[in-house]
Amino acid sequence: MIETIEHLNTTPLAETPTLPSPLQALERIFCNYWWSWSAEGAGVFRDLDNQLWDECEHNPRLLLEKVSPYRLAEMATDPVYIERVRRLAEQFDHYLAATAGLAADLRSQISNLRSQISDPGPSQAVTSAITPEHPVAYFCAEYGVHNSLPLYSGGLGVLAGDHLKSASDLGLPLVAVGLLYHYGYFRQRLSREGWQEEFYGETDPAQLPLHQLKTKDGTPLLVEVLIRDRSVRAQVWRADIGRVPLYLLDTNIAANQETDRWVTGHLYGGDRETRIVQEMLLGIGGVRLLRELDIQPAVFHLNEGHSAFLTLELARELIQSQGLSFVEAAKLVRERSVFTTHTPVAAGNDEFEVDLLTRSFGTNYEKELGLTHEEFIALGRIDPDDSQERYGLTPLAIRMCRSTNGVSRKHGEVSRALWQKLWPEDPIEQVPITHVTNGVHAPTWIAPLIKSLYEKHIGPDWATRLRDRANWAQAIAQLPDEELWAAHLLLKERLIAFIRQRSFLARANRSETRQYTEAARNMFEPRVLTIGFARRVAGYKRWNLLLKDPPRLLKIINSTDRPVQFVFAGKAHPQDQEAKLILQQVARWETSAGVGDRSVFLQNYDHEIARQLVQSVDVWLNVPRRPFEASGTSGEKVAMNGGLNLSVLDGWWLEGYDGTNGFAVGNEVEASETAEIDAGDAESLYRALEQQVVPLYYERDNEGLPRKWISMMKSSIATLVPEFNSDRMVEEYARRIYS
Repeated sequence: MIETIEHLNTTPLAETPTLPSPLQALERIFCNYWWSWSAEGAGVFRDLDNQLWDECEHNPRLLLEKVSPYRLAEMATDPVYIERVRRLAEQFDHYLAATAGLAADLRSQISNLRSQISDPGPSQAVTSAITPEHPVAYFCAEYGVHNSLPLYSGGLGVLAGDHLKSASDLGLPLVAVGLLYHYGYFRQRLSREGWQEEFYGETDPAQLPLHQLKTKDGTPLLVEVLIRDRSVRAQVWRADIGRVPLYLLDTNIAANQETDRWVTGHLYGGDRETRIVQEMLLGIGGVRLLRELDIQPAVFHLNEGHSAFLTLELARELIQSQGLSFVEAAKLVRERSVFTTHTPVAAGNDEFEVDLLTRSFGTNYEKELGLTHEEFIALGRIDPDDSQERYGLTPLAIRMCRSTNGVSRKHGEVSRALWQKLWPEDPIEQVPITHVTNGVHAPTWIAPLIKSLYEKHIGPDWATRLRDRANWAQAIAQLPDEELWAAHLLLKERLIAFIRQRSFLARANRSETRQYTEAARNMFEPRVLTIGFARRVAGYKRWNLLLKDPPRLLKIINSTDRPVQFVFAGKAHPQDQEAKLILQQVARWETSAGVGDRSVFLQNYDHEIARQLVQSVDVWLNVPRRPFEASGTSGEKVAMNGGLNLSVLDGWWLEGYDGTNGFAVGNEVEASETAEIDAGDAESLYRALEQQVVPLYYERDNEGLPRKWISMMKSSIATLVPEFNSDRMVEEYARRIYS
C-alpha cells in the first residue's frame, strides 16, 4: 500500500549494529510493532538480556544497540534460540503476506451492507470503497501501541493503539496520523508524603523503531502549516503497526523558531495556546501529509475532537481546487468524514477563546474558506448567534462529519442529550448520534499463559474463533477448572513479585526508613483475594469511594480467614490539584494504622503496569459516578484473562453484566444529589464485598478449588470476550460507520 510510493523513501535515523547472521531477522522484526502482540515476540527479545530489557523499557531497538557483542555471539550459537528467531521471522512474513485474503473478506461484508442501502440519507452517504488505494485515514492525538513508544496518556491512546492492531489483523486498509511528542506525557513519582511529582523523559527517535520519511533526493519530507502567522514545518516519522502505517508529525527541527519546535514537545502539556496549535498541526498538517504521500482516503475518522480542523482543510482544498462555495465543499467533506466522541461531559471537550483562535489561525485561512470571521467562528459554536460562547471542536466535528458516535450504548444516549441543542427541533431519540462500544485487542492483553490454555483447548486459531460467540462459549465451558485456576495463581505470583520489586525501588528512591523499605520484599500474599483499581485520577472516577468508611474497610481487609488486598495505580493531571489530593489520600492509606501490607500504590502507571494488573488480579474495581464513564476498557482486558469485574453499571459494563459474569455496584437509577449517589454506591460496594465477592472467593471444595468462582471466571470469558474485543469493534466501524 504505502510502501510502494515511488517519490519517497524511508530510512532509519541511525543504524543498529549488524547482528550475527543467525539473528539478523531480528533487525526487521523490531522495526514493526507486530512483535509486541505476537506470541513469541517479547520473549525472544527479553531472553537476550532480561535485566537490560527492563532497563530499556522493553524497547527492542535500544536493547540490540546495548546488548554485549559476546551475548549476541553466544545466542547466535544456541540452536534452540536460533530456531525461535527463525520461527518468529516465519510468522512475521506470513502475517504480512496474509493481507489480501483478510481485506477481501472484510470488503465483502461491507459490499453486502451497501447493497441493503437503497437510498442513503445524509448520515448514510455511500463513499468510495475502502481499498489499499483508498484507505481509512485515522486521526488521533495519542497512540498507546506499546510502553516503549510513549505517545499516550491513558485510555484514548490505548484504545487507538488497539484500533490500529485490529485493523491490521483484519486486513482493513487504514493509515493513521498523529504527533511525535519528544517528551510525551509526564512520568510520575510520589514524595514521602504521597504527593504526585511530575517529570519528563525525552523520546529520541534514533532509539525507536521509527523511520524518517524523505524525498527522492534524500532530504527530509516536510509538511508546512501557517500557525500564528509563521510557517511551521514538520518532519515525518513512520511507525509500522503490523500492516498499518502510523505517521507522526514532528516540529522539532532547526528550520523552525524555538517556540514552534515545542509544538510537539509535550502531550497535553502547556497552556491552551499549545493545545490549539498542536491540533492545527494534527488536523491541517495531517491532511497535507497524506496529500504529499499521494494517499486518497475513502473516509477520514476523527477519533475525538482533537483533529477536527482536518475537516476545514478538506473544505479549503475543494474550494481552492474546484471553485466551490463553503456550503458545497462542506457537503462533500461530510460525505467522507466520521467522528467518534469519547467525552460524556461538556467540560471535557476542547474549547477556545475566540481571540486565541484568531491569533493561531490569522485571517487568511478563513478567507481561503470563503467565510467571514463571524461565519468561521460560528462553525465551532452550539449557538452560532451567541457571541459569548467559546469555539468548540466537538460542535465543529459534529457539523462537518456525516456520522457521530459515542463509545458505548449509554454514552450514545448521553451524547444525544448533551448535543441536542445542535438539533433544537428534534427530540432526543432522533438526534443522529449512534454508538460503537469500545473493545480491546485480545492478542495484546491476554497473558501468554492464558493464551497457551486457549491454544491447547480451543486451537491455534483461538484469536479468530473468539468472534464466534456460540462456539467460543462452548469451548470455554470445556476448559478444565484445575488448569485455569493454576494458570491464574501463577499470574498472581508474578504480579506480587512485580509489586514487591517496584515498591522496594520506589521506597528506596524516596529514602524511606530501612525497615519500611525492606518490608516491601514480603508484602502481599498470592493466596489472598487481590483487587485492582487503576485509572486516571479524577473526581468523577471516585477513587476515594472505597475509603468512605475506614473502620469497615479495615475489617474487610484484615479478616483472619478471608483477607483482601488492594493494588492501586493512576495519574492525576498536573494542573488538577483536587485530583492530586485524592491520589495522596489513597496513596497514604497504605501507611495508615492497621492497613499493613494490604494496600499498595504503584507509581507511574503505564502500559506495562496495566498489563501486569489486568492479567493477574482476581477482581477489577471500577466506581465512576454515573453516567460519566463513556465506556472504559480496562475491565474488558481483565475479563479476557479470567478476572472478574466489580463495577458500577455504566459504560461497557452496563452492556456486559448479566449476573453470572461479575458483580455490580449500585444500580441504574441516577439520584439527583451527588452526596446521595456517593453514599448509596459506597454502601453497595461494601455490601458486595462482604456478602458476595469475599465469601465466593474463599469458598473451596474438598480439592481446595473455588469451583463457583471458577465458574464465574468461565462465564466472564465466555460472555465478554466475543463482544468486547477490538476486532468486533473495528468490524462494526467498517460495516456501520465507514461505509
